[in-house]
Amino acid sequence: MTQIYVDADACPVKPEVIRVAQRYGLHVIFVSNSWMRLPEEWAAQLMVVDGSFDAADDWIVGQAAKDDIVVTADIPLAHRCIKAGARVIGTHGRLYTEENIGSVLATRDLLHTLRGAGEVTGGPAPFKNEDRSKFLQGLDQIIQSIKKR
Repeated sequence: MTQIYVDADACPVKPEVIRVAQRYGLHVIFVSNSWMRLPEEWAAQLMVVDGSFDAADDWIVGQAAKDDIVVTADIPLAHRCIKAGARVIGTHGRLYTEENIGSVLATRDLLHTLRGAGEVTGGPAPFKNEDRSKFLQGLDQIIQSIKKR
């Protein structure tokens, strides 16, 4: 059965994940490096992972399997999850696939290098309501494609 794993520490779409998961009867696990309060009505699991900076990422990769869904804004985590067979969606609604993750990772690495060299590359765009809509549409699309198989 499909599970949804959420890289929860800075995830702006937690309520949206729950809304879609409840509609489809899917289990959600929020994975975090520290405790956070989840509303009781969400009926979701919180997994607090102690340890290194990447402990939550490592835990998600270790759990995610074929046709599970991972919600993350972390591009290296997305890459690792795709290699593990999971479906991955970014918090802005972008679907990450085997076909596009290489170029997304390369762009991320290039911008990281430029920032390290002192270039001003700007930060992430502010999160908008249209991003929520794109996320909801993308998550629904992933679930529908899994159900069709």
